[in-house]
Amino acid sequence: MRAAGFDYLLFVSAVDRPAEARFEMIYLISRYDDGRQLALLSDLPREAAEIDTVSGIWAAADWHERETFDMFGIVFRGHPFLRRILLDEDWPGHPLRKDYVD
Repeated sequence: MRAAGFDYLLFVSAVDRPAEARFEMIYLISRYDDGRQLALLSDLPREAAEIDTVSGIWAAADWHERETFDMFGIVFRGHPFLRRILLDEDWPGHPLRKDYVD
């Protein structure tokens, strides 16, 4: 998609779908030249949820992937600095999972 002119990553996030035992990854990318936007979706198994990082393609993914890791526990393989960004390192669990207990 980068080669097709989609040169800006607007955000990365996820949706927890525990009844279906999966996460839905959402990437929103855009083109500066004409403003077109495209949403990319990917399903991940809820157990051992992992996906390759896109931070080497779109630098903006760095913090978005860290936030998604922090809130959902999804691992981004190859991320250069994958660690919590909003919560303390010793925070138990991932607050945006629907089975999270505070």
